[in-house]
Amino acid sequence: MAIHYNLAKVYAISDDDKDFVLQIVNLFVDEVPNDIKEMKEGIKEKDYARTYSFAHKTKPTLDLLGMDAAKEEILQIEQWTKDQGKKKEIKEVYKSLKNRIDLALEEVKKDFNL
Repeated sequence: MAIHYNLAKVYAISDDDKDFVLQIVNLFVDEVPNDIKEMKEGIKEKDYARTYSFAHKTKPTLDLLGMDAAKEEILQIEQWTKDQGKKKEIKEVYKSLKNRIDLALEEVKKDFNL
């Protein structure tokens, strides 16, 4: 049973199309870990454009998967890039985001036998 993600939105927009749901799940598993890594590098290098780009790319997937807390953290990271804040201000937000995504990834892989 999903604790760290919720596929209600995906099922709603897909009319319960299981192939579509699987596509979204695969997109999450295949792309989000790399996007998160790129975000980390962007934060480390204070490359605001790179960080924003990957945060913005990840946001719709988190929204679709009902990961509201993670989506809020992505919004904070996007705001940090616009404000061009200091690294220490965003490190905890990133750490929490990565943890949420790692837990959801583990759960999704188990639930869908990936």
